[in-house]
Amino acid sequence: MIRVLVVDDDFMVARVNRGFVDAVPGFRVVEVALTGEAALQAVRHHEPNLVLLDIHLPDINGLQLLPMLRQAHPELDAVVITAAREAETVRHALRSGIVHYLLKPFSAADLQESLRHYEQSYLSLREDDQTHQHEVNRVFRPGAPTVAARLPKNLSPETADLVAQALRDAGADLSASECADLIGLARVSVRRYLEHFVTLGRVSVRLRYGGVGRPERRYAWGSPGSPGSRGSPGSPGSPSQDRPRLDHQEHR
Repeated sequence: MIRVLVVDDDFMVARVNRGFVDAVPGFRVVEVALTGEAALQAVRHHEPNLVLLDIHLPDINGLQLLPMLRQAHPELDAVVITAAREAETVRHALRSGIVHYLLKPFSAADLQESLRHYEQSYLSLREDDQTHQHEVNRVFRPGAPTVAARLPKNLSPETADLVAQALRDAGADLSASECADLIGLARVSVRRYLEHFVTLGRVSVRLRYGGVGRPERRYAWGSPGSPGSRGSPGSPGSPSQDRPRLDHQEHR
């Protein structure tokens, strides 16, 4: 159960918000506070997971109160609910590390959507020792499609994260075999992920010629035209410079 503290100087608004929260399964309001002092006492007593925090309180500004609440309970998250529309106030709230900023008046659906996003995204980071890029993206880019969200059914997001991280950390292009050796998986499996990233434009590929047989496919993180991509035109690793030069007789 996610414990929620509602902080608002308007008793009627606070009561309505309490009803909105209690209607969402998995959430429960532990107390309603009408002042900053009451909110501080409630945080010390209940140690809630989340505070719905109004900015305009009778005894203190809500954004000034927030660090005091976190000093009392460092694991506290916050959703600001306010009528304050000034851009500087929103920027201040973002710098304070809030989960969301809801402008009054808002509907029950607006608040419930914010609570669901908090439950699915922020709490998952608390429960695991380590996280994956698609989980981080849910927090910082909630509206953006992730690599994991676009994976074919036979590819897993966990393995996709491993392959992507290995390619980023390499600092140079890798073959499928080299990437597979780094993460301890089969070359055929890793190549499927690499080729998928190529189709998404996340990874560039170049051909390295030499020896007998087919040219080797080399993968680098970044789109073909991105700065530093080994496969970008004119770069030292581009296919045109890796391909062996033909002499005049072969050219004829």
